[in-house]
Amino acid sequence: MIVSQYNILIFSDLGNLSYNALRVMNNDFLELKKAESEDIPVIWKILQQSIERRRKDGSDQWQDGYPNLSTVEMDVEKQQNYVLTQNGKLIATAAVIFNYEPTYDEIDGEWLTNGDFYVVHRVGVSDEVAGKGIATQFFLMIEEFVKEKGVFSIKIDTNFDNLAMLRILEKLDYTYCGEILVRNSPRKAFEKVL
Repeated sequence: MIVSQYNILIFSDLGNLSYNALRVMNNDFLELKKAESEDIPVIWKILQQSIERRRKDGSDQWQDGYPNLSTVEMDVEKQQNYVLTQNGKLIATAAVIFNYEPTYDEIDGEWLTNGDFYVVHRVGVSDEVAGKGIATQFFLMIEEFVKEKGVFSIKIDTNFDNLAMLRILEKLDYTYCGEILVRNSPRKAFEKVL
């Protein structure tokens, strides 16, 4: 067990790749854990809510049939989907992937580092908690997870018009590194050295 600088209790067993982190926020217990197959329906519901929020915000991101249920199933099968629960209820989801994002090989700009990294994709927050700082807490817990794994870089991309994500990345000191192409669409690329 590790008590981090963010008051997160981390329980990890690197032998079997299990990982759980707990945080107390406003008397609520937040837990970061690896998603399991029974979480898929809730993960997909949260992503659908997030897709709809992007549409209502006027964003083009995620309006092309991606992500979809198959994406979620693949993320869980590959053990690269993590969820955040609040008092046991699943409220957020993200794919957290080690050293793999082919679209990051070509950037109009420059990454801060060239070593090992985790990439965060497909971040979704339940409508019930959207706008309440949960996504920020989720990112902080993911950052602690990454550091626990001995990696000190997180890379992420987002659409130019995803203002909610751009605000989070700015608040958490992610550095804009340039532009990449995802499915023939430009994305802003960011990195944070932990």
